[in-house]
Amino acid sequence: MNKNTLRVHAAILGANLIYGLNYVVAKDVMPDYILPSGFILLRVSVACLLFFLLSFFFKQSVKIKRRDWPRLIICGFFGVAANQLLFFNGLNITTPINAGIIMTSNPILVLLGSAVLLGEAISRRKIAGVLLGLTGAVLLILYKSGSGVPELSFDTAAGDFMVFLNAGCYALFLVLVKPLMEKYPSLTVIKYAFLVGFFFVLPFGFKELSQVDFGQMPPSIIAETAFVVVFTTFFAYLLNSFALSTAKPSTVSIYIYSQPVFAAFFAVLLGKDVVTGVKVLSAALIFSGVYLVSIRGKKPKFEKS
Repeated sequence: MNKNTLRVHAAILGANLIYGLNYVVAKDVMPDYILPSGFILLRVSVACLLFFLLSFFFKQSVKIKRRDWPRLIICGFFGVAANQLLFFNGLNITTPINAGIIMTSNPILVLLGSAVLLGEAISRRKIAGVLLGLTGAVLLILYKSGSGVPELSFDTAAGDFMVFLNAGCYALFLVLVKPLMEKYPSLTVIKYAFLVGFFFVLPFGFKELSQVDFGQMPPSIIAETAFVVVFTTFFAYLLNSFALSTAKPSTVSIYIYSQPVFAAFFAVLLGKDVVTGVKVLSAALIFSGVYLVSIRGKKPKFEKS
């Protein structure tokens, strides 16, 4: 594995480490202090500003060709606006275990989308990897829930459906943005995707965000909000965007299964949980699956005639 490949996997791992920590850090913010759509507008607007500042600082900006703007607008809609709005609003009316289980569908959707839209081969190795990761993630989520089963009911149905749509939107984003990431600098693509996403989110989140009283927020909530905005939104998207310029969408998506492992790790680190055999087994299954999906298959050898 060369240095560039290592950097790509480190970037994907870093993004999902942030997402895993986010489960522990940000659980107190919504909806008591900021309602879902208002929180998304805050995330998207600040992250968009940071992306443009970073682009200006590094002078990494390339003009997007006119024929690529329709794809970029679609990416901004599905990958920034619809993805985040559906997940936060869905999570607000469903349970964390339901959301966690439903999100495990994302790598499967990415695998199918990559095959249909990008012509990426679905090998037995990739299928085995996704199934291993899926098994490990579901096992860990169900074990941590204590109940052993998702809490499916009519009350959570709308939220469950939103989370599933979110998984589909993010899968579509990973597949559609790949050609853009190969053609333009990743920072250029992601900053314009967030600019497009901002205009889509604005009508939904303006009222909720305008009602937030930041002066009444405890310092701990301010810190958690800042983490979600700066790390979970800005840095995580930046890392994933860098990875997508080289890695396949299926490789980026399979790392989603590592999020419950990182969440469990930080919970243990903070003294809120303990290491068990189930957690170790789940982690082994997940990272075995990641390995199978991310390794490159051998190129066929052709004999000289």
